[in-house]
Amino acid sequence: MGLTINQIRDNTTRARHLMQRSRQQGFAVGAFNVDNQDTMIAVARAAQALNSPVLVEITADEVKAMGIDNVRDMVDNYKAEYGIEIYINLDHSPTVEDAKRGIDAGFEFIHIDISTANHDASDEEIISATKEIVEYAKFTGALVESEPHYFGGGSNVFTENFDYEEIKKTFSTPEGAKAFVDATGIDTFAAAVGNLHGKYPVPKELDLELLQRIRDVLTCQISLHGGSDTPLHFFTDAAKMGISKVNINSDLRYAYRTGLEKTLADNPDQFAVVKIMEPVRQAIQAVVEEKIKSLGSEGKAVL
Repeated sequence: MGLTINQIRDNTTRARHLMQRSRQQGFAVGAFNVDNQDTMIAVARAAQALNSPVLVEITADEVKAMGIDNVRDMVDNYKAEYGIEIYINLDHSPTVEDAKRGIDAGFEFIHIDISTANHDASDEEIISATKEIVEYAKFTGALVESEPHYFGGGSNVFTENFDYEEIKKTFSTPEGAKAFVDATGIDTFAAAVGNLHGKYPVPKELDLELLQRIRDVLTCQISLHGGSDTPLHFFTDAAKMGISKVNINSDLRYAYRTGLEKTLADNPDQFAVVKIMEPVRQAIQAVVEEKIKSLGSEGKAVL
């Protein structure tokens, strides 16, 4: 059942208060991609166990698989069942139309990223699309996130290492970040400081000095994408610096895939897979709880 406009606005107001609290209190909120209901249950259980606010997020692929309104309903159901503070982010929305559908569905967080569909999108195209969504989101109060260029990597497990010197060429700059925020009016800037989508043979390294300089020139929120496979101390330090949101995807997918492979191997004669999924959910929940603790959001939920 869909939410009323008053319910949506109440949710987005609470979401804005959460982002403000995160900066004031030095914690960040984990934004966890959910591919299916098992992942969503694991995130909800982790939020309940640690009394932590969480975001769940879906990309265009998950929208196609589960349905944008179905995700809204599931989150609302688990919010009530588990008694948790939980919001939805539409992650890397590739078109203006997709982003508007997320706003219409009552999502509290909207990430507009037309460069994910067109890596060669011009600055003018990116700014224009972002401004359109910022204006459209005013009706519900949804928080809009964006960045000025394509964000590298992919939400998968890679066997080849990345070229860190090449990645450095895509880093955000304080001047560029401020110019983009001023031009678009976004609520959240997605910074690139060594964070990269996916899991790689070596851990990632974040340039915290650069991140601090970006934080110093922006008044809006800052998010970090590509949080998987990152040493946890970077999360803790970034949260204390005033970073409000960290996206986690590949680590959850890895826990799901490897956990599923193991439980299937351990139960070769069981074809009612629903009966053997609990170890998989527990494996995902353990990953989520680890991230929550590193982000400092344990005990920060406001219900």
